[in-house]
Amino acid sequence: MSNNILEAKFFACKQSQELAQKIVSAYGTTLGNVITSTYSDGEYQPSFEESVRGRRIFLIGSTNPSADHLMELLLMLDAAKRASARHVTAVIPYYGWARQDRKDKSRVPIAAKLIAKMLETAGATRIVTMDLHAAQIQGFFEKPVDHLFASTVFLPYLKSLNIDNLTVASPDMGGSKRAYAYAKAMESDVVICYKQREKANVISHMELIGDVTGKNVVLVDDMVDTAGTLTKAADLMIERGALSVRAVCTHPVLSGDAYNRLEKSKLTELIVTDTIPLRQECSKIRVVSCAELFADVLKSINEYKSISSKFLM
Repeated sequence: MSNNILEAKFFACKQSQELAQKIVSAYGTTLGNVITSTYSDGEYQPSFEESVRGRRIFLIGSTNPSADHLMELLLMLDAAKRASARHVTAVIPYYGWARQDRKDKSRVPIAAKLIAKMLETAGATRIVTMDLHAAQIQGFFEKPVDHLFASTVFLPYLKSLNIDNLTVASPDMGGSKRAYAYAKAMESDVVICYKQREKANVISHMELIGDVTGKNVVLVDDMVDTAGTLTKAADLMIERGALSVRAVCTHPVLSGDAYNRLEKSKLTELIVTDTIPLRQECSKIRVVSCAELFADVLKSINEYKSISSKFLM
């Protein structure tokens, strides 16, 4: 049967060109040719410049705001569907808008659910993503979702550092499950920060649950946006007697004054993946690529092989 399967093709959205190039290099192929035409009013139209009829294609693009990134992926999905692609897999390293995964007050949208439906309507037959803000977002899809964990690439790096007196920390209650998984793998203790927000991106109060005296702490989170939580948590832990504080965050959103906060913070190092390209250099940021992980998973998907060995948490 496999002899009758045409080779998969890969295409990249503009915002994920660098990561997509790394993925296809690790896979052992090249990116397909897609051209985007832009009208004077800002409207744009992607066009596949090669046949995708009967092929499995992988469209690689993170959907971090602005909405243009999401719109580009939706248009490419629609184009692939109308060009008679056999399977269209949306490879979304960072699934944007995922923080709106529930109604936390009256008269607000559930954006993560809305975007799931938009992706399926546009033509996605499968979703591959990494470290969703909430794992239950997978349930918003009617199509298969492969939810990868950045711990697959982070844990080998952390172990290579040979950190003594290690303690894993979660910057909030919601990330405690992730912190416990890392702690189990690293055979370390766990502490948790309890925070209260005044409003979005503004922390009014933070407390620490656990002892970090004489410890080297690794904060674990799925994303870093303004870096307010991380830097405040690092300062608090140093005040409570920690020897050093590192942070491991999958998605480097890094908006607003984040880079300046990081440079001035007591964090020793911020370790991130390349799901989102960095906007500028920062002496405290270390990037660990997730390209080989995605390449291995996409190859297994194309060859109808199990990917369960890649779910290291």
